[in-house]
Amino acid sequence: MTDTLIALISILAGIFGANLSGLIFKKYSFGIIGNTIAGVFGSIFFIKSFGRLGFDPVSIMKLGEVNLIVFLINMLISFFGGISAVFLIFQLKNKMNNSAKKKSVNN
Repeated sequence: MTDTLIALISILAGIFGANLSGLIFKKYSFGIIGNTIAGVFGSIFFIKSFGRLGFDPVSIMKLGEVNLIVFLINMLISFFGGISAVFLIFQLKNKMNNSAKKKSVNN
């Protein structure tokens, strides 16, 4: 596998996590497209953040072969990044709606 392929698989894991959380927790779902977008951004954000600890695609392929333990950690981080993004975006949406409601009541 190449670094690029590992990065794409990581993004797919984030998309899977976001869509799975949308199926399980209907309240937080943004639909398939919204959850997919959240999964992409959540996965990328978490991998970029935790990649500094050695879980990025370059570290996985450092020796020329796939380091399976680091690869599995990378997949878990991407998966939970997608899930976290759905919940964080839901919280952001609620705060923005509450702020808009307060402004409309005051006017």
